[in-house]
Amino acid sequence: MPALNVEFSDRELEDLRQIAKERGTSMKALVREAAAADIARHRALQEGAEAFRRFFASHADEFAAAFPEDEPAHSGEGRVA
Repeated sequence: MPALNVEFSDRELEDLRQIAKERGTSMKALVREAAAADIARHRALQEGAEAFRRFFASHADEFAAAFPEDEPAHSGEGRVA
């Protein structure tokens, strides 16, 4: 499995040791779990943003009608999605 060397300050390393000890896990497992959680959160945010863009694009006319004051000023051109 590929690996990654990560540098920590002395303070961060001591904090990691303490947290790992409190949780009864290794430092390696603790750091891997934190990275995996951040990756999952990032993916979820990307998927949520894409779902919002699709929803907004498919209902753009409804949003424009409901909130006309939020529509950008157009120079006579058609709506851009």
